[in-house]
Amino acid sequence: MKKQNTKLDGTEEVDRFLEELDHPLKTEVQMIREIIRNVNNEITEQIKWKAPSFSYHGEYLVTFNLWERQKIHLVFHNLFISKVKGKLLEGDYDHRRMAYFADKNDITAKQAEIEKIIKQLVKLIDQ
Repeated sequence: MKKQNTKLDGTEEVDRFLEELDHPLKTEVQMIREIIRNVNNEITEQIKWKAPSFSYHGEYLVTFNLWERQKIHLVFHNLFISKVKGKLLEGDYDHRRMAYFADKNDITAKQAEIEKIIKQLVKLIDQ
């Protein structure tokens, strides 16, 4: 039986993944996950690169890099990311930028910027 590709299925997949995740910043991963999901109700999630990943209308937005264990590492991988302006975005790659977070306080302090970046990407995808 073919699995349907729906938000619910992706969310369940990510829920199961996070339940089993052994990572010192698991709580912080969940915090960022909720921030991203709450930006737009059409953002979907799945597991990509052995980590939670987020898409909008079939276009990848951002994926966690969970290999790092001392900080949270997000990879924004979208054709439009080079057009997005944000203080958090690092790197000068054609279609990729990085963002890093140290802990809960750092995430809280940067929440508005995370939301701004995601909203800009969504807007560019919609155009």
